[in-house]
Amino acid sequence: MTNDTPVTNDLERDDNKVDYIIDFVTSSAISRISIKFLAIYLPILWVSGYMAVAVFFDVSRYINNWIITMLFLPFWLFILYFIFIFGIAIFSKAFLLMINMVHKPREGVFRAEKGDQDFEFWRLRIEVKKLALWLMNNSPLPWIVMWGFRWFGVKIDFSSHLQDAWMDTDFIEFGRRVTIGQGTVVMSSMVVGKYLIIKKVVFGDYTVAGGVSNIAPGTFLGDDSVTGAFTNTNFNQFIEPGWIYVGLPAMKYKPNKFAEQRRDKISIKEVEEEITYEVEHDVNIDAEKKELLNNNKEEN
Repeated sequence: MTNDTPVTNDLERDDNKVDYIIDFVTSSAISRISIKFLAIYLPILWVSGYMAVAVFFDVSRYINNWIITMLFLPFWLFILYFIFIFGIAIFSKAFLLMINMVHKPREGVFRAEKGDQDFEFWRLRIEVKKLALWLMNNSPLPWIVMWGFRWFGVKIDFSSHLQDAWMDTDFIEFGRRVTIGQGTVVMSSMVVGKYLIIKKVVFGDYTVAGGVSNIAPGTFLGDDSVTGAFTNTNFNQFIEPGWIYVGLPAMKYKPNKFAEQRRDKISIKEVEEEITYEVEHDVNIDAEKKELLNNNKEEN
């Protein structure tokens, strides 16, 4: 990932110039974890585990037959696993609300060093959310991680997809039907050299981020835009609506022809009144496959 010119200009004002290298790719992978942050997990794990055990014993006292208990043990373990996860999410959110009351997250460029309040509270927020999001991201139900990101502040609905992707939770906004490819990292914050950069990331409607790509802080993807696989955006980069971007860094490649011709809509034009409007129609997938096979046979 490269440094964008506006960021370099701001950072060069500092007298102590350094080489601005990325210390870690995503905020979920901080290189050094302080013991004081790990201490936050103890009450969260204790209360969540106690809640799961309490539910098990409260229900099992109504079942006197140990054979039935052993028969449904796998089912019980599955249920208790999710009770434990949701408990961690609930109590992590409670800690997060208290932290935000003391120091509210904000956008900007900050010193990535001990003593800087924005940096210290940024690390604290990440550590509080990390365990819950990691458990949800590795759960067998894919919609759990979607709920987790929504729970911790990402503006996203269930029409979008981001399974097997990772992203920050602060200052990220999704439109309708956004697709994030496998292995993609969406960052609203990152550390470059001795500086922490936090900037909002916005995905417009029907946008696609290709697999194994990096979306840098401040990126704005216009409606119907696409970033290809293995593509990295620059800080504060604007992806024009209806265009495909590829490369390292992302560069304009070609228009997205599917932005104007969607499979579930047809354009109807009234010649006399010169009015064009779209009408939704059913898509016959079997007919499309049959036509594709016939075309392949003719080419051969």
